[in-house]
Amino acid sequence: MEIPRLVVGAPHGRSGKTTATLALVGAFAARGLVVQPFKKGPDYIDPSWLTAAANRAARNLDSFMLSDAAMVASVTRAARETDIAIIEGNHGLFDSLDEEGSGSTAALARLLRAPILLVVDATRMGRSVAALVEGYQYFEPDTNIAGVILNNVAQARHAAKLEGAIEQHCGIPVVGILPRDETLAIADRPLGLIPRREYDAQARAPRG
Repeated sequence: MEIPRLVVGAPHGRSGKTTATLALVGAFAARGLVVQPFKKGPDYIDPSWLTAAANRAARNLDSFMLSDAAMVASVTRAARETDIAIIEGNHGLFDSLDEEGSGSTAALARLLRAPILLVVDATRMGRSVAALVEGYQYFEPDTNIAGVILNNVAQARHAAKLEGAIEQHCGIPVVGILPRDETLAIADRPLGLIPRREYDAQARAPRG
């Protein structure tokens, strides 16, 4: 597979994966690149947001319903003649239904031979972030965590401490920093994020 691609994962759910993925997809699309977004799992809500950001229909990659060969073929087919494929993971990076890690976001990244951007919620965290990232780097062999996106960063001093620790101890770059800002969050409920169309309908509804 020669298509440029990357997987966006996180240590746990609600780390900011969707926000970070939307930011990447939107930024690449704004530069004129053709982006093919994917969402791991049967989720139908996140793909509605990814479709809007890329102006191109997002696809699902579900290891329960699709074989490894079918998922590779799906990425190859959908991303043909695009500039980059961006795959949003689900749950924690190594979370799966068994102790072997099958079906995890990390397993999908290895299958696709795609580098991983790890989105870390840095709330109330200092240099300990390096221990967390290094643990994810070496937990399973051949898991290529190529960079980190920091979320919920308090201020410039906080960002500098986090970035310095990761780059010194983990040897990978911090490629993005998202500030602590409630306006960047998408409202959610027990089953996941608010679907995009419902979100837009609420935004257009008269107030008062």
